[in-house]
Amino acid sequence: MAKKTPTSQPLTFDLPLELIAKIEACRRALTLRSTSEVVREALAGFDFNRFSAPEREHRQISVRLPVALKDRLARYSRKNKISVGELLRGALGGFQVKSAKKGGAKTAPAKKKKTGSR
Repeated sequence: MAKKTPTSQPLTFDLPLELIAKIEACRRALTLRSTSEVVREALAGFDFNRFSAPEREHRQISVRLPVALKDRLARYSRKNKISVGELLRGALGGFQVKSAKKGGAKTAPAKKKKTGSR
């Protein structure tokens, strides 16, 4: 007996709450039965060839972290199903210079201005 090829497969992705609300509003307005139907309708009319994702300037960096801190990030990431990158962006987004000084972060001494006579 031949294997049946599935006619649909699940796809999981994150959406902002505004888009989830829009999906629900479209579902009601079009009297569709499910979120999946709304997504299928949206994709059916979508011009993939003309789509251009908004450009966001970003750069990949590499940093060295203590093993214990790296392990902590990985554990929290798995436990809460959040990427390590998202955790790092959150930490850096909320980081304030004055809090680093309180925590004992070392800063380079200020350069002395050269004074000389002409």
